[in-house]
Parts: sequence; C-alpha cells; structure tokens
Amino acid sequence: MSERATLRGSRLGGTSFEDESGIEFAPRQRVNYDCANGHQFEIPMAAEADVPFIWECPRCGAESRQRDAEAPESKLDKPARTHWDMLLERRSIAELEDILSERLELLRAGAIGPAHLHRSRGSGSRTGSKSKTA
Repeated sequence: MSERATLRGSRLGGTSFEDESGIEFAPRQRVNYDCANGHQFEIPMAAEADVPFIWECPRCGAESRQRDAEAPESKLDKPARTHWDMLLERRSIAELEDILSERLELLRAGAIGPAHLHRSRGSGSRTGSKSKTA
C-alpha cells in the first residue's frame, strides 16, 4: 500500500512539473508555404537555418513552395557514369572483344568456370547409363 501512496495525487506521465522559466529559446523565423492543392501552412525554423524552397504539405503530402521566395537556380547535374562508361575509359571495343574471345576459349576448354558448364572430355556421352540390370 505504501507504494501506491507515493503515486497518489499525480497522473503518471501525464503532467510535467518543469516550467519554462529561465529557458532562452533560439531565435526563430516562421516560413510560409503554399501547397499545389491550395493548402497554406507555416513552419517555424531557426533564424540561421538554410530554409528549403520546397516542403511537403502536412495535409496531403503534395509539394509545397515557399511563399515569399524565388526558386533557386537549377544546377546542371552531370549524368551518372555507368560501369560500361568507366570500362570504355580503360579499354577499347577491339580490346574488349579480344578479352571476351580468350575467356570464352578458356571456359569451353574447362580451365575456368563452374564444373557443370564444362564439356565432358571422356566419352561422347554426358550422362551415365541409367538402365538397371536384373
């Protein structure tokens, strides 16, 4: 019973007994956004924060644009370099064809690759006799 007596009179987890006296908040700014679907909302941000021009609408999830700002200049992105692009920087097409033919010869000869791809070297049959003798 004494354990319950200490909890009496306070809602567990419901009320904070801390007050905001003596706390100095960081300077803030309110940024207004307009949604493509007609919604308007504002987001509080730190005064020194880099404010994004585009923000997701909290009501519908659509793209919203900052109300009193100009769109940032679009950056010219370089196209992504693929594995093939990097390979062509090191080898020519003729060199790649030579390497491919060499590797195919080694694969067919059984020098490289998994065993199930190798051609049998012994008799002409790949499978053994499956018939039973009685």
